[in-house]
Amino acid sequence: MTITDYGLQSCVDKTGRPCENLETLEETLKRGPFHSDTNKSLPRGKEMHKILLKVNGVPYPVDVTPYDTLARVLKEKLGFTEVKTACEKGECGSCTVLVDGKAIVSCLMLAAKADGSDITTSRGLAKDGKLHILQEKFIEHDAIQCGYCTPGMLMSAKALLDTNPHPTEEEIRRAISGNMCRCTGYQQIVEAIAAAAGDTPPSP
Repeated sequence: MTITDYGLQSCVDKTGRPCENLETLEETLKRGPFHSDTNKSLPRGKEMHKILLKVNGVPYPVDVTPYDTLARVLKEKLGFTEVKTACEKGECGSCTVLVDGKAIVSCLMLAAKADGSDITTSRGLAKDGKLHILQEKFIEHDAIQCGYCTPGMLMSAKALLDTNPHPTEEEIRRAISGNMCRCTGYQQIVEAIAAAAGDTPPSP
């Protein structure tokens, strides 16, 4: 089966290039129960199954069906309301979280596939009462208006800076190309991420 069997399209930016730092829909489907080459077996049927999600460093046992998405479980069952569910097609990026360090659009990932994984939401960026540098720069650069896209945008930016601490403007724009913002025009967001990168110590 391919993505066309589900009537869905891969995430692409305005130039038609695949979105970077976000798992593509093809990758997501391959990690799900639709392909026989998946390494992790999933529960079948409609009954509830208990899984363990480690969210922002805290373990949460939770009952899920085989068809619950990670986004819905995080938001509705565990109360992480910063995980936004907008398009639920993997197109807007508002539900982006880090799963084992990788930016994932959680509306396309089955919760059962995240069993045992380390998950980070935007709530987990602040440490010991201090905002993460990305959060500080978003505030300083007025990169937040309605705020709906902000949690996912922060997580895509975090994934970028974790792998590329000092990106170019083009690399920043590519990294957030899978995150839709209808308010800011992206310029303030790009400036905020660049400022955060400038304040990030180089890797040893």
